[in-house]
Amino acid sequence: MHPNAERVAKAAAAARLDIEIEEFPEGTRTAHDAARAIGCPVGAIVKSLVLESGEGPVVVFASGENRLDYGKVAAALGVSEVKKADAETVRQATGYPIGGTAPFGHPEKLPMLFDRDLLSYETVWAAAGTPKHVFCARPEELVRATGAQIAEVAERQS
Repeated sequence: MHPNAERVAKAAAAARLDIEIEEFPEGTRTAHDAARAIGCPVGAIVKSLVLESGEGPVVVFASGENRLDYGKVAAALGVSEVKKADAETVRQATGYPIGGTAPFGHPEKLPMLFDRDLLSYETVWAAAGTPKHVFCARPEELVRATGAQIAEVAERQS
């Protein structure tokens, strides 16, 4: 198993979350790629998005079908603004590449938000350290294991 996926498995076990990491050679870099490979709705894919705020990096777990509302994210975090982090910041903050950012196993504890819309799924799929590795979990268990704050983070279409 890839070293990043091993780190994810160890971090999940430390958080008392039993997961089984699966590898998809065709890749799961985007939410649509992952949903197609796994055979699940795009909304059940957890996009682990790293943003920068004046307080440092933050992670937002968003439903694969949602676009983030940066104003809602900033309000939920109690900061003035957030912006998308670049690839180097993502790797430094989480230890993982974009497209493979796992919910745990980061070098340091980061503030985290969990998209309320993910709670509507029985199970969700998240990256396990690489763009080819994923795992499945119940959303409420993922919230517990990460310590993320549940928040309304999605743009709403009129």
